[in-house]
Amino acid sequence: MRIFLIILLMLTLNACKEPKMSIVELGKQLYHDPILSKNKTQSCAQCHNPEHGFIDNRDNGVAGAVSLGDDGKSLGSRNTPTASYAMISPDFYFNKKTKEWMGGQFHDGRAKDLQAQAGAPPLNPSEMGMKDKQSVIERLKQHPDYAKQFKSIFGKDIFNDADKAYDAMTLSIAKFEQTDEFAPFDSKYDRYLRGEYELTDLEDLGRSLFFSNNNTNCSSCHQLKRISEREGETFSNYEYHNIGTPAREQSIIDYGLLANPQVTDRKQDGKFKVPTLRNIAVTGPYMHNGVFRELTTVIEFYDKYLNPSRTHNPETQKPWKQAEVQETVNMNRLRKGKKLSDRKIKAIVAFLNTLTDRRYEHLISK
Repeated sequence: MRIFLIILLMLTLNACKEPKMSIVELGKQLYHDPILSKNKTQSCAQCHNPEHGFIDNRDNGVAGAVSLGDDGKSLGSRNTPTASYAMISPDFYFNKKTKEWMGGQFHDGRAKDLQAQAGAPPLNPSEMGMKDKQSVIERLKQHPDYAKQFKSIFGKDIFNDADKAYDAMTLSIAKFEQTDEFAPFDSKYDRYLRGEYELTDLEDLGRSLFFSNNNTNCSSCHQLKRISEREGETFSNYEYHNIGTPAREQSIIDYGLLANPQVTDRKQDGKFKVPTLRNIAVTGPYMHNGVFRELTTVIEFYDKYLNPSRTHNPETQKPWKQAEVQETVNMNRLRKGKKLSDRKIKAIVAFLNTLTDRRYEHLISK
């Protein structure tokens, strides 16, 4: 009888013991928690909203061009890039063969990888506004659940070193951002490749134009894999280019890759990382500064380099503005291909719409 009671007691205690949270689950909780911001009003998910293609879908008083900080008044200097498929970008590095910088996170690659990216916003005065790493860790230590889970996953001494604890936090968030939630590969295009969806005539025309070097040259920057390996394509080669993006009203010149502390070569001035085109239909406004609202405008902007009739920005009805940094605009790539008719532009947009994850298809503008 005594042995039976002891076994029963042990089973009861085990049943009451909370299950250990995984590092991914911890990262997901942190991703959605405003505790990492000074005024506890902003989480990662606010600027990378999972319900809107992992972008900041707020207007922020600037038509969504940049994000609003935790203090309710600070504005960022660049458009918030989508966090979807960001896991596939290689770590920031210099390709000795091509003599080009590649990969990384942010528009200028200043974060080597997802973990480095996750650690930047909490300490940015214009974003989450925390004073330092120690301030962030103190928040976590004082939170009963986080204090318990951090010790359970990373060891009981994890809070003894603020740098190590901060790294544990950013690693957790990065691990969550590496899950299928961020990269499901279930768009109409993916289903088409698997024989589960038939492209419309317009979508198929757009697909042909997109991958045709003779027509558009889109794939020279927005294709990572060979033609025979289309599954898993992220539609970015993760290079850096200056395509002549005009400045927004009242914005300062953005030096792009040259603003990255690791880069000193003046030839990199004004270059930005080629973004993924996954979910592009629902992640506007577009370009590193959010200067264009519509996807059609982006295609017409590219076409202006080949088509002398496209003299005006269709959104402003004014002539296209000059590039922020004129000297490094990559005219060699921009002037390859052929000018596009309005129907062909419509077809390319239709194809780009098919790169939208299934969960966001309802967000596409009709």
